[in-house]
Amino acid sequence: MKSLGALKTILMEQEKCCKALVDLLQKERAYLIDFEVSGIEELTKGKDTLLLRLRLLEEERLRLTAALAAVPGGPPADVTLRGLVDRTGDAELSGIRLKLVSLAQSIEDLNSFNRHLIDRSLGSIRCATGFFQAFGGPLPERPARGALVSRET
Repeated sequence: MKSLGALKTILMEQEKCCKALVDLLQKERAYLIDFEVSGIEELTKGKDTLLLRLRLLEEERLRLTAALAAVPGGPPADVTLRGLVDRTGDAELSGIRLKLVSLAQSIEDLNSFNRHLIDRSLGSIRCATGFFQAFGGPLPERPARGALVSRET
């Protein structure tokens, strides 16, 4: 089946992108711990690019899966990757599926941990801001110094 080969190619690309996303999330964790704002900003751009690529790959995967699941003369069935593995008996497809499930779990765990770090950092910033406001209140207005001179020609 030509579509099955194309589906495997798409799934392997998704696997590569997911591995790259896991690497970025691990770097993000290190930057969050070290509070390297410039590094976090740079990683955010890379994550956005990867997520866009993953979204496009997922759309193509869904299209190919639907084409493989379509029964001639009948409506296309909504088939999961597991169902497709059961249907075709393809061991390689099963291996790719397991890797993707594992990577998805890793991404979820890393994302959760990074979210926790960000929440704690924001809490610390709010606490420090409250501390400084308690002593000084809002910053006083600076008196105007100098004078504006207008020259008309």
